[in-house]
Amino acid sequence: MDTLRLTGSRGLRESATRYALLPLRIFLGVTFVYAGIDKLTTSGFLSSSGPDSIGGIMDSVRDTSAVPWLVDLALKAPEGFGYALAIGEIAVGLGTLLGLWARVAALGGALISLSLWLTVSWQTEPYYYGNDLIYLMAWLPLVLAGAPVLSVDAQRARRRGRWGRSLLG
Repeated sequence: MDTLRLTGSRGLRESATRYALLPLRIFLGVTFVYAGIDKLTTSGFLSSSGPDSIGGIMDSVRDTSAVPWLVDLALKAPEGFGYALAIGEIAVGLGTLLGLWARVAALGGALISLSLWLTVSWQTEPYYYGNDLIYLMAWLPLVLAGAPVLSVDAQRARRRGRWGRSLLG
């Protein structure tokens, strides 16, 4: 387990740098798990029609989307698309929280956010009122850095390092 070293201002600065992405990981992980569970448990969301259904939402944004072909694809099987989106959000959120294949999870989160921005949020004006673009930008540091502390990935890297050192002397 990682320990927080606070020896002087240099140690504090180094610890702050090491743990800088942890709040972002926690926020995005919890948010995506919650969003996926909310989609699966909200009555009527996983339907092909209705005002609060995935089909109704996709139908309402079809003409204002930047990528109407993607909306058309979702409209071919709205229930399946809704399940895929919800399960994808949960998988991304759990991977991010656990730091398990963190870069892959972050890339998945970025792709989900990008697709939602180009479809559902595209017509939002001014653009900064739409939250999907902000989520996309928030995922990018995690795509680049992964989860270097308090993660399954970091644990596995330490084990590989010890194992490699024992083999190489």
